[in-house]
Amino acid sequence: MQIQGNEKRGFANNPIVKAIGLQRIVVVLAVILEALLFSVLSPAFRQYATVVSILDYSYYISFMAIGVTFCLISGGNDLSVGTGMICYALAGGYLVQHMGWPVWGGMLVTIAFGLCFGVLNGAMVAIMNLPPFIATLCTMLITRGLGSILTGGMAVSWPSRSANGGWFRSMFKIINSGKIVPVGFIIVLFFIILMTLVLNKTKVGRYIIAIGSNKEAARLSGVNVIKYQMMAYIISGFFAGLAGIAYAATFSSSVAPGTGAGLELDAIGGAIIGGTSMTGGSGSVIGTLLGVFVMSLLKTGLPYVGLQANWQQIITGLVLIVAIYIDVLKNRKTA
Repeated sequence: MQIQGNEKRGFANNPIVKAIGLQRIVVVLAVILEALLFSVLSPAFRQYATVVSILDYSYYISFMAIGVTFCLISGGNDLSVGTGMICYALAGGYLVQHMGWPVWGGMLVTIAFGLCFGVLNGAMVAIMNLPPFIATLCTMLITRGLGSILTGGMAVSWPSRSANGGWFRSMFKIINSGKIVPVGFIIVLFFIILMTLVLNKTKVGRYIIAIGSNKEAARLSGVNVIKYQMMAYIISGFFAGLAGIAYAATFSSSVAPGTGAGLELDAIGGAIIGGTSMTGGSGSVIGTLLGVFVMSLLKTGLPYVGLQANWQQIITGLVLIVAIYIDVLKNRKTA
């Protein structure tokens, strides 16, 4: 037993394992096993179109999850990203469809709405000292209702690929002679690299980590806690706006008001599965991307094996329970 224990510690202390991160390695293996399992159970899963579908889901989930990662690391959360993403896409799309705005203007408004609600969430949490769960639950309800009010309860369609202004869809998916090239993954990777640098190499990232580790100790050491706690939610709002653009660009159907509730769980789940702690103080943007692929594979693969929406929710919930329990065990060991 002692030898086995030493072997486990030796593996965990391996320089390569330490550099990559044990949890990231486990998540990568989980993604590979998921893909193999769905491929074996359903020959239809083994198609290029399936890869495109997985990536389509991953774009908007990834953007939401990047923002949520910063909130979680700060010791908070953001439940408003799902309904917020839909609300912001509705606001921008309404201006394009009904007010004659150019698509780039609608995209800027979509991001601006996200930033405004990020500021609101940050102010409620950092200045008013409201619990993050309650504060962002309130903005979840506000954005869900606001999207319907802005559009008069009507769905909004951004320009189709062939219409004037449809160029924005090629930011995420190029279709040439019937062949689909999912170029959106390049944009996601750019933001993953950028926000990894922000988290690990800048004052903003270091202070957000410090606040999540010990808020009072960060304040006593001279950190402007209000400013940097707000920054976490502003970042989340910005990426929820980007998610709204990605959602509108990758799916041809209209953006419907009153939807988006539950999508925040995909983002939060991806961040937690990727190793971001629910209690704050630690996390990884790269790990979040890996966790998002676990969620995207579940969303795409489960229908191929005959499991419809209700079963998808159950299995996703079970995956989240396992991920949260792993986080609890990890925190117990470090306590």
